[in-house]
Amino acid sequence: MPYSTQPRRAGRFSPSRSRKGVQRLLVGAFFACTASLAIASTYPERPIRMMIPFPPGGPNDVLGRLLATEMGNDLGKPVVIENKGGAGGTIGADMVAKSAPDGYTLILGGTASFGIAPSLYSKLPYDAEKDFDAVGMVGTSPSLLVVGARQPYRSVQELIAHAKASPGKVNFASAGVGTPTHLAAELFKSMAGVDIVHVPYRGGGPALNDLLAGQVEMYFSGIVAAVPLVKQGALRALAITSETRSEQMPDVPTMAESGLPGYAIENWFAIFAPAGTPKDVIDRLNKSLTKVVQMPAVKRKMLELNVDPRTSTPEELATYRAKEIKKWAALVKQAGITPE
Repeated sequence: MPYSTQPRRAGRFSPSRSRKGVQRLLVGAFFACTASLAIASTYPERPIRMMIPFPPGGPNDVLGRLLATEMGNDLGKPVVIENKGGAGGTIGADMVAKSAPDGYTLILGGTASFGIAPSLYSKLPYDAEKDFDAVGMVGTSPSLLVVGARQPYRSVQELIAHAKASPGKVNFASAGVGTPTHLAAELFKSMAGVDIVHVPYRGGGPALNDLLAGQVEMYFSGIVAAVPLVKQGALRALAITSETRSEQMPDVPTMAESGLPGYAIENWFAIFAPAGTPKDVIDRLNKSLTKVVQMPAVKRKMLELNVDPRTSTPEELATYRAKEIKKWAALVKQAGITPE
């Protein structure tokens, strides 16, 4: 029986005791709320570490240092950059996933470590959703479909027509199997209905070198690396992979405008914290990040890096991350890539 079988004694109920119980609950709730507010008001009390899961000098590193400087100024404590490259950004991400969820360790993650990796690695040491709390979006950076200046193609439709007329004769470079440069081409291959051959390289540099030399015919390059070469006339940009045209290259049409409606792929950058980080701390970080990304000087420098500034709430970023994981999983499967 869940209740006592002993008869209740009359007079056991006491209004004063009931009031004291309610008072204790209210006092407890008050102190809990006060403690939560105290965390938010005193955070941060020491320097914050921001992990960049790629080597120094790349676009992720440059962007991270820009954000770290301004967020440190806003938060009143330094935000210190730590680079830990390797395995497509997954080594650095794993270190952050295993860090204390106290708001003093963050990561500037994105497409590779939080979008593609869950489908590309069968033994990924972290869960891209469960092990990280979303803080906020930073920006997006599309890719450019580029060909060598000596190639005859002047538009996406001309490239498609040639590929259809010569199945298996057109080849495309990538920075490696399963990279955004590879999967962007696989999506193009599927949507355009063409038979083109994949030539993987060990990084974007070698891929661009062979594209310039005419060893390969097309490449979905990150916009940061491609724009200078396009402006020099060494490469020709046929289309951009974003939903809208870029402010940096307004004359380059989107893939959708080029005859492939629905085609849209962008690299993205966002900040995450270890799962379990107090909500008040997440909100404080999001407020600071949003403020920094919206600063005119920061926006200008981001655009110089060919990164379109973009902000979000933590909840919006969490939803975006989930959609990205599903999208890239479909592309990995479509490309026939076996998880490592």
